Amino acid sequence: MVDTTYMDYPFHLDGRGRCAETDDDDHVRDLIHQVLFTNPGERVNRPDFGCGLKRLVFMPNSDALAASTQAIVHGALQRWLSKVIKVESVAVETSDAWLKVSVAYVRRTTGERFVEEFSQPSTA
Repeated sequence: MVDTTYMDYPFHLDGRGRCAETDDDDHVRDLIHQVLFTNPGERVNRPDFGCGLKRLVFMPNSDALAASTQAIVHGALQRWLSKVIKVESVAVETSDAWLKVSVAYVRRTTGERFVEEFSQPSTA
């Protein structure tokens, strides 16, 4: 299998002054991050892209928020990344002023299983 390099997200320059690159595994994590933290309406040519975790910063932290977030995240990942990953589970945990999202998935190209955590501050 040929290793592919991708531009790293968020865009930045590496130590040589070139566009920073990343490997396959980190690229998939970057794709998930983009789906999670892009608000619908933020992308001109894809106004329905994303699930908008950033908006949740203004919502009160609760179990209901965690449950609805879990469904929204799972649906958005299936919709936008179903050719890249198979989502096994999404777990959402609320704690004080933080919302933590754990995504368990399998990369379709390699069959490898990953669990990644993403967090967003929330108001109490």
